[in-house]
Amino acid sequence: MTDDERPLRCLVTGATGYLGGRLVPELLAAGYSVRCLARSPGKLRDHPWAGQAEAVRGDVTDEASVRAAMEGTDVAYYLVHALGTGRGFEETDRRAARIFGEQARAAGIRRIVYLGGLTPAGVPEHALSPHLRSRAEVGRILLASGVPTAVLRAAVIIGSGSASFEMLRHLTERLPAMVTPSWVRTRIQPIAVRDVLRLLVGCARLPYDVNRTFDIGGPDVLTYQEMMRRYAAVAGLPRRVIVPVPLLTPRLSSLWVGLVTPVPGALARPLVELLKHEVVCAERDIVHYVPDPPEGPLTLDRAIRLALRRVQDADVATRWSSASTPRAPSDPLPTDPDWAGGSLYTDHRERTVAASPQAVWRVVEAIGGENGWYSSPPAWALRGWLDSLVGGVGLRRGRRDATRLRVGDSLDFWRVEEIEPGRLLRLRAEMRLPGLAWLEMTVDRDPQGRTVYRQRALFHPHGLAGHAYWWGVAPFHAAIFGGMARNIAAAAESAAPEPARTH
Repeated sequence: MTDDERPLRCLVTGATGYLGGRLVPELLAAGYSVRCLARSPGKLRDHPWAGQAEAVRGDVTDEASVRAAMEGTDVAYYLVHALGTGRGFEETDRRAARIFGEQARAAGIRRIVYLGGLTPAGVPEHALSPHLRSRAEVGRILLASGVPTAVLRAAVIIGSGSASFEMLRHLTERLPAMVTPSWVRTRIQPIAVRDVLRLLVGCARLPYDVNRTFDIGGPDVLTYQEMMRRYAAVAGLPRRVIVPVPLLTPRLSSLWVGLVTPVPGALARPLVELLKHEVVCAERDIVHYVPDPPEGPLTLDRAIRLALRRVQDADVATRWSSASTPRAPSDPLPTDPDWAGGSLYTDHRERTVAASPQAVWRVVEAIGGENGWYSSPPAWALRGWLDSLVGGVGLRRGRRDATRLRVGDSLDFWRVEEIEPGRLLRLRAEMRLPGLAWLEMTVDRDPQGRTVYRQRALFHPHGLAGHAYWWGVAPFHAAIFGGMARNIAAAAESAAPEPARTH
């Protein structure tokens, strides 16, 4: 078997994110072996493909972990970036790219594949947004690494769960008439996520002498205003009335998007800034190496139709919120062996439930999103609104799936940190807080065989502000957390009114 025929060994960074989580099964289907580099490998364990891919712990800013992950691999996919991590994110991107390129060369990697952003023609780099400028710089660093590199540059990616699709969907569905920023008249070239994945997989077999950028896009070139109208037509909505005005800056536009859609302002801003300039492919050279399928790349209408079907069937494999939220806490749970100590506030609730553990668990696993939090909806809505107001994720992220959760899923302004089906759900807070917070729900039986629901909220304050926050909200705990435990028990008993067996 020649080198060109043997199965490739691929390293995927960003496997816990939107594209990386979809690329892994595509590479496996192509017959390649896959290793995933992740800061929290546990987030990958509940994916359907988890048993077929190797997961190793590491970070692209850590030379040793990158070196170890690259050992014995042929192709390295670079699908991470420091989007929205505040001041210094460009330096973080720069340092990570240099480490990745240097370690790839030292390990004898045969190919690097990177997905960047499509930069507008004729616009000097200093005039680009920091996000797009950093994407371009990362591409240049990898191209100069000495390892053959393919840099794919895409504008707007349309697929179920993508940030661009969620922004388009919610703007169009929620606003039948809207006053919009002038960027809705900018021409762009969207591409379906299916075609992005097809091209990423195809790049693994590029000839060794290929070291360049490729512009990738779908067959449609149109304005964002036309995209919204096309979405409305595909979704069966009345024609939208769109009035562009020149008054909204990218910052104000991103806040507006954050209020109307589930995409928080911090993530919306790079998407909005991309749309300030025309982003259309200058070439389609990639087809000489990775040919189009017989039916051609997906049109925008077909991409929207497929994405909507996935959403309606609750079959969204990954979402834009699959990646960790910038500045989200990553410290250990206070009860973990490596907990460093310090102040810790807890709120503990326990109830005996006249229902089976299975009935209680069904309620617990379906919490959040459209089902709500089983206590004081106005209070939860207010907390979500306040979080959005200060740049947090708020409650609009909802759920990936209406009934099933897996480690790493976002759940409104929480993230699933641990799940033991039938017994334990632990959520880590990703709202803006002066400290770290967790919410833990367990279902068990007591010595008499009765079903017991236990609920624990934990808060580790940071500084005086953290202590003040806890005592400021403490008077509401009985209504919020007490009501939550009471109503979860009642919902389980209502669904399964028969008393639990006591054997």
